[in-house]
Amino acid sequence: MNRIRRMNKEDLQRVVEMEKETFSQPWTQEGFWNAMQLPKNCFLVIEDEEGVQGYCGYYQVLDEAEVMNVCVKKEKRGRGLGKAMMKQLLAYAKKGGAASIVLEARVSNEAAIHVYETLGFVALGVRKGFYEQPTEDALIMQCIF
Repeated sequence: MNRIRRMNKEDLQRVVEMEKETFSQPWTQEGFWNAMQLPKNCFLVIEDEEGVQGYCGYYQVLDEAEVMNVCVKKEKRGRGLGKAMMKQLLAYAKKGGAASIVLEARVSNEAAIHVYETLGFVALGVRKGFYEQPTEDALIMQCIF
């Protein structure tokens, strides 16, 4: 059974391993820890009996939040874990006083874009060449609460 909870310091080694496996420019343990210390930010993990299987998080400034990380372990994708985490993350953002939340997704990441759309995100525009390794445009999406 999956459980979603706030990320803690003990999760960071596994989270950073997943970050390195998934992203071309991964965050460090220090980067996650520093972000987790800011009171308006929120980082979550989803775990099962095998441990942490995914994570996500946002930064918040005043009434605007921005999703910084969303990751599900490769072999666990397509099972609704990312959507479940994002639903919880949106609830935290709304409860924390955010009026909206934005994110970027690789334009080729159709699965993630579809999930975001089902959660109420709409496309705002494109950031040309936003991602590196490989270079790719980012679709900017927003959800207004």
